[in-house]
This record gives sequence, C-alpha cells and structure tokens, in this order.
Amino acid sequence: MKVILTRDVKDLGKAGELVNASEGYVRNFLIPRKLAIIADEGAMKAYDQKKKTLELKGEKLLAEAKATAEKINNLKVIIKGKAGSGTKLYGSVTNAEIAEALKTQHGLKLDKRTIHITDPIKTIGSFEVPVKLHHDVSTNIHVEVTGQEGS
Repeated sequence: MKVILTRDVKDLGKAGELVNASEGYVRNFLIPRKLAIIADEGAMKAYDQKKKTLELKGEKLLAEAKATAEKINNLKVIIKGKAGSGTKLYGSVTNAEIAEALKTQHGLKLDKRTIHITDPIKTIGSFEVPVKLHHDVSTNIHVEVTGQEGS
C-alpha cells in the first residue's frame, strides 16, 4: 500500500516521502500514530505540489548561497586579539568573532555555524577559514589576526 509519510519513520523513510508498506503495518501502526497518510488522489496532488515548492525553495537557497560565496570569496577580515609578548593569543579566535567582524567590516551577515574552524586560531597571523554556505557551496575567508598588548 502506498502512503505518504508525515514524519520520519525508522527503516521506512523520511517525512514527505512516498513509500510502499504492507497494509497491516499501515492500518495498525502508521495511520493511528499519524505517521503517514494513504496516498489517494487528493493526497498525491498535495504531495506533488509540496515537492515542487520544496524544489523551488532549494534552488532559491542554492542561488543565494552562490551569490554570497561570490561576495565573500576574496574578502579579508581583520581581528584584533589580546596577545602577550610573543605571537600567542590569550584566548582563541572563534567563529562567532569572525562572523561579527565580517558583519562590521563588510556589512555581510553570516551565521556563525557556517564558519568551520578546523584548528583553534591561537596565534597572530594569516589564516584561511572555510565557510560552508550550502551543502553544495563552500568558500574560504582570509582572516588576519593582529595582536594588541594585553594587560
């Protein structure tokens, strides 16, 4: 029996998918728990419409991510950190600090979760930090960490 899942079901599929399941499983488990609806004509039309809107939304998000990647591809962000007498910082530069510096210096608002620092930045210098804007779009930001004498 064909059903459209309304929620993720382990070993069957994810929400919004059209799946084939046994009639007893559908009637005794999926429908009473509101995990699925029977794929009749009306449900199939709604399913197709929802699938089209999700595809359009995904294409729009991909286009926005590519445009943002073009903007930040060659940007340089300067972050001042407290350092001792050497090149070692007292703390480390976080992805939130990079996002804030990007916003103040270049006017681009970026979610801190898209900035992926592989190793903590704990020294003064230049670093390439990867930014993943979409699962298909990623780029790098050039981060320049400068020191100011700490007390």
